Amino acid sequence: MKETPRLRGGLALRAPSLFLGLVLIAVAIVSLLESGLGLAPWDVFHLGVAEHSPLTIGTASVVVGLVVLFVSWGLGQPPGFGTVANAIVIGVVVDALLSVGWIAELSERGLPPRAGLLAAGVALFGLGTACYIGAGLGAGPRDSLMLVLSRRTGVRIAIVRASIEITVLVTGWALGGTAGLGTLAVAFLLGPSVEGSFWLFVRLGLAERVGALEVPVPA
Repeated sequence: MKETPRLRGGLALRAPSLFLGLVLIAVAIVSLLESGLGLAPWDVFHLGVAEHSPLTIGTASVVVGLVVLFVSWGLGQPPGFGTVANAIVIGVVVDALLSVGWIAELSERGLPPRAGLLAAGVALFGLGTACYIGAGLGAGPRDSLMLVLSRRTGVRIAIVRASIEITVLVTGWALGGTAGLGTLAVAFLLGPSVEGSFWLFVRLGLAERVGALEVPVPA
């Protein structure tokens, strides 16, 4: 699929889709974290920051998201409603979920349940990203940085995205963030997961194709 399907309906329908997508992404992050098998690159960085500060991983996500938002804005990419929501909602929901006792104890399970959490995390990451992008209310702060750097440097988005993610991954790992099978799973399977979710939305008549698809990693 080379188009980015836009969910049908006005703002009253697309705004809830945005927030549903952000919540699903938060659930996906918690699933990957509790699997103990690795996180998406940005979340490896957030966890690394949390390891060396009083911040939780969710609060670190919010702080980093807001810093990146202002950097992107300063470089010429003004934030939209979805940008601000992305920067705040995901981190807040991650911390709320991790405060629930039985969720925080999932990491103590055996390998098969944790492998299930890894698979669920990748699937929910894709579904949440499709809901958030399909709402059409603005790119997240990290995707905004990717777009503005590509525009200013003239370098292809794919190269800029890879460069940013490698940088935050290596930095996060050096700070003590968890990288592993989950990191590779997100890197290689997020795109197909998002496209599969978009295909399902179109198939069910919930969305229509409107433009070229660039699959970001919202975190």
